[in-house]
Amino acid sequence: MADSVKKRRVLKRRIGIVGYGHLGAYLVQEVLKRDDVELAFVWNRSVEKVQGQVEDKFILSDLDKFAERNADLIVEVAHPSITEEYGEAFLDVADYMVGSPTALANQKVETKLREKANTCGHALYVPAGAFWGAQDIKKMADRGSLKGLKVTMRKHPSSFKLNSPLKEKNDSIGADAAVLYDGPVRDLCPLAPNNVNTMAAAAIAAHNLGFDVVRGCLVSDPSLTDFHIVEVDVTGPGDAAKGKAFTVKTVRTNPAQVGAVTGTATYASFLSSMLGARELRF
Repeated sequence: MADSVKKRRVLKRRIGIVGYGHLGAYLVQEVLKRDDVELAFVWNRSVEKVQGQVEDKFILSDLDKFAERNADLIVEVAHPSITEEYGEAFLDVADYMVGSPTALANQKVETKLREKANTCGHALYVPAGAFWGAQDIKKMADRGSLKGLKVTMRKHPSSFKLNSPLKEKNDSIGADAAVLYDGPVRDLCPLAPNNVNTMAAAAIAAHNLGFDVVRGCLVSDPSLTDFHIVEVDVTGPGDAAKGKAFTVKTVRTNPAQVGAVTGTATYASFLSSMLGARELRF
């Protein structure tokens, strides 16, 4: 009995990291520093970017061979297409954290992963990232008391990676701030897959509203040279038309360099989600 308890205590959770951009590299280094988890593998589309940065034994050159590394948790921080292509297969062998939840704006992808998570014995997670108040909003959604949710993101124009037609609109920004988009999060995700993971996480938390009712607003602001700003507007029970509804507004100012897609505080938030394999469990 004592031996089995001791064995459980020394077992480390094995984490596989898919993607080695700024966030992926940060997560890899943090895992390597810790005693309670260990790195199962790291994969990047361009393997040359990882070579020389991580010991060769950790580098997975062919993502199709992920199951050979016996990860307990696989964390995607690469691109939404990874979830579309590998999400179900990852869940066959490990818990899976979707670091690019804009992939879930595709209804077919979301449905497939939800169904898989309900039958495979492994958990599906979405990290909160820069989304402040995720758990409280999810509790309201669970009770059906969440009536409205809007997330506004303000960034320097160079911090956006956009597809048409938002790309052209952002490229034409002059000295003044301009709204690039204001509407349902579902329609925004394919236009800004690298920038609106916070909004996708909001749509997952607000599951009684979902991607079609949760609203997202992108503001391109040349004056924001040191920060990203994320505003979350929550509406609960009451008469909103008469100004008598429950409301909460949070404003998160996240330090970020010009051109950075992800603010610095988001890194630590993501790490906490990963290490606890918590936040928004499907």
